[in-house]
Amino acid sequence: MRRACRSQLYSQKSNGFFGGSVAGRKPREIYAWIAKNRGTASVKLCCEVLKVRREGYYDWLKRPTRRERDAPLVSALKKIREQHPDYGTQSMIDELPEDLKCSYGKGYRVCREYGLLTGRRKPRSLTKADPKAKKSEDLVNQDFTAQEPGTKWFTDITEIRCKDGKGYFCGILDGFDSALLGHAFEDNMRAELCTAALMGATMRYGHQDDCIIHSDHGSQFTSHLFRETLANHGFRQSMGRVGSCFDNAKMESFFARLKTELIYKLPLSKMTRAEVKQEIFAWIEGYYNRRRRHTANQGKLAPLAKRQLYSQQMKAA
Repeated sequence: MRRACRSQLYSQKSNGFFGGSVAGRKPREIYAWIAKNRGTASVKLCCEVLKVRREGYYDWLKRPTRRERDAPLVSALKKIREQHPDYGTQSMIDELPEDLKCSYGKGYRVCREYGLLTGRRKPRSLTKADPKAKKSEDLVNQDFTAQEPGTKWFTDITEIRCKDGKGYFCGILDGFDSALLGHAFEDNMRAELCTAALMGATMRYGHQDDCIIHSDHGSQFTSHLFRETLANHGFRQSMGRVGSCFDNAKMESFFARLKTELIYKLPLSKMTRAEVKQEIFAWIEGYYNRRRRHTANQGKLAPLAKRQLYSQQMKAA
């Protein structure tokens, strides 16, 4: 009987396991085959024929499966996903406790296998230039960074469709820490909308002399009211090229986050502009500025966390 089993195993070995030769196969693959076929021959005989150690086979049996090994990581990632529904894979890995830190590849694999990846949608552009208006020079030249708060701000408008009609959101973003400093939401996109967002940022956070305010060529930003407000408060206006979204990519990136992480998830057809306005306010002030990690900030700090750290360093200097 033993001789027949040995002969059969050698025959199977020569014909090839797994649809091919045993040569080059990892021991764990051979161990898995032995475990699956252990009823046809003894473990000792299988190990002998397939030239693997019997002790190695029994050690392999005692090891936890990948699903068991991944269980603590999966549990932690699920909790992070609940707290941060729109984090990308790397941001989720950064949130893991030190004893569960893993490579990007492993983190992505686990997120994919357990349905923890997020989808992306592109926001719709909203830009209408006034061809007769005087254009301002581009003082940014696609350098969206700033070494100090209140030296380089960005602004733009985006449209949101609500139950009672279109709403228009204008934001003021600081290049230093990506904090959303001021914002306004109305049922129109006149210059008053942009002026309200700008004044909100100025009154709440202040700015340095000659602070740059960068925008596209929208007619709101070339209006007399907006430019007069800039002049009265010591701003320098900057504008990118016509038709180039890359020249105001910092603001475009914020709108992408706002829409993918909040707006696209709201039942907008059932919500009024006032209700949407409240949701945006809560997301910005309660989550984005204070809790959401930002990969462009050192240590991936949330915007206002970086601002607070800077303030502490300046006081200590």
